[in-house]
Amino acid sequence: MGMNLISRIVRTGAMGALATGLLIGGAATAGATASPTPPTTPTASDIAPTAVGNVCYSALPAQAYDTLNLIARGGPYPFPQDGTTFYNREGLLPPQSSGYYKEYTVITPGSSTRGARRIVTGNSTREDYYTADHYASFRLINYGC
Repeated sequence: MGMNLISRIVRTGAMGALATGLLIGGAATAGATASPTPPTTPTASDIAPTAVGNVCYSALPAQAYDTLNLIARGGPYPFPQDGTTFYNREGLLPPQSSGYYKEYTVITPGSSTRGARRIVTGNSTREDYYTADHYASFRLINYGC
């Protein structure tokens, strides 16, 4: 009788855990190993909960594509400040150690200066932020749209 009671408790506990997992959206695999999840492009809420939002890659201005291509090639960049450390003094991006973020100019047609548009990159893959207002807001670039 003692083993029967223990077996019943274990079985009931497992069923309860399974039911709880299903109710809150967990995976229901009993005895099976979960297959690895393929890497995805981070979203603004994954990386930068304090960032304003995200922007589709396809919605960026044409000059941002030029800047992203230069970043991918490692330069040469049009301004000496490009590729230097962005210190996140505004505190809008997630806090990271110094040197984690780099900034790059997005050319503004007709401007005789660097203008206000930038791409700020993080060390994570595809952690690229666009700002059109000189760091007053940031939008994580979503490469999936």
